[in-house]
Amino acid sequence: MNFIKPIAEFDLISFGEVMLRLSPPDKEKISQSEVFEKNCGGSEFNVASGAANLGIRSAIVTKLPKNKLGHFIARRIRYGTVSDDYVVWDDSDTKRLGIYYYESGVYPRKSAVVYDRAASSVCSLEHSEIPDDIYEKTRIFHISSISLALGDKLRQTAIEMIKKMKNSGVAISFDVNYRAALWSEQEARELITTILPMVDLLFVSEETSRRMMQKQGTLDEIMKSYADEYGCKIVATTRREVVSPTKHNFGSRVYFDGKFYEEPHYKNIEVIDRVGSGDAYVAGVLYGILSGGSIEDAMAYGNALSAIKNTVSGDMSISSIEEVESVIESHRATGIQDEMVR
Repeated sequence: MNFIKPIAEFDLISFGEVMLRLSPPDKEKISQSEVFEKNCGGSEFNVASGAANLGIRSAIVTKLPKNKLGHFIARRIRYGTVSDDYVVWDDSDTKRLGIYYYESGVYPRKSAVVYDRAASSVCSLEHSEIPDDIYEKTRIFHISSISLALGDKLRQTAIEMIKKMKNSGVAISFDVNYRAALWSEQEARELITTILPMVDLLFVSEETSRRMMQKQGTLDEIMKSYADEYGCKIVATTRREVVSPTKHNFGSRVYFDGKFYEEPHYKNIEVIDRVGSGDAYVAGVLYGILSGGSIEDAMAYGNALSAIKNTVSGDMSISSIEEVESVIESHRATGIQDEMVR
């Protein structure tokens, strides 16, 4: 794909908050649990880590409090095989790590999230704290609208980075990833429409397109409109059917170069932890593109990585390329298959 640099120090650099995740064990409710399991998560970090585990070199731009919680997150970043070259440390008196509590649902009780992230360290990240050489060091820059919703200072920093990356010939990947808890539909729509003309790879759900973006028409008409109106080169829409909190069907549809692509959905996925599965999809697609495969290959990687992520606890996708390719092979096969890999 000629709009992506053929080589750079990093294949992918993402930008966003990395938070502490606290979850009750054994599908308990937050209100009843006596203990929490500690982990980390953040949409853009999940993408960087998921793609890195498949084999590309990625980095994260973020800001962490210079304390034991920040050091825990930094270790998790390295555990996810993501470079911490562009992690900024906050040693101010107001430093803090954003937290979110995740309660896993079982039908008919839905899963739930409680955020405690206001005024976290990443919200104070300024453009001057990011090294100037970063704009020549990556092939794709990935960000989601979450980073645009966390405060004016971070929003200004994010937009400035998008502009400079674009001017340096870096392909821009943008996940709309709308969160109603962070900002209104109108505020999000007005800002996102100013970003879209700079976006090369767009990830947006049909629900978000219809509700927040106020798009009308068939899904194909909606997806094509992003290319026609804003110049987005690839538009990807995940298609998830939630049978129950523990049973999902998943696939996606991709628009590229005037054509639509789709493959049979993964049926009856046994869901252990749904959080991060959308990020895993983005990671798989970006890996496929960066590794030089076709758009069909990229879509297949995204679908498979997302399906696998649903079966793994925590936000992060930790699949190897061998595991993903094995799942793709099984998904495409017919007839009787082996029960175990051995």
